[in-house]
Amino acid sequence: MLGLGEAATLKGIKTAYRRLAHHNHPDKHGGAPEGNEEMKKLNRAYKVLMDYCTDYSYSFREEAVARTYPNEEDWRNWREKWRI
Repeated sequence: MLGLGEAATLKGIKTAYRRLAHHNHPDKHGGAPEGNEEMKKLNRAYKVLMDYCTDYSYSFREEAVARTYPNEEDWRNWREKWRI
């Protein structure tokens, strides 16, 4: 519905939603019933994604951090400075 690929950032999700909401807003289409339905679908899709992002569980195990930050400098910072 939002035209996102298999991976997206939170910023990308919000940008896509705002762009489509601006384009599909019922006020832009004279309050036509089709526009209302499209906006409802868009809002539901956005809510599902936001709920998923809000409830997502992040892993801070060393293996997961190493995959996320393959750069040696980032890895060193995690081990020496960022570690919880």
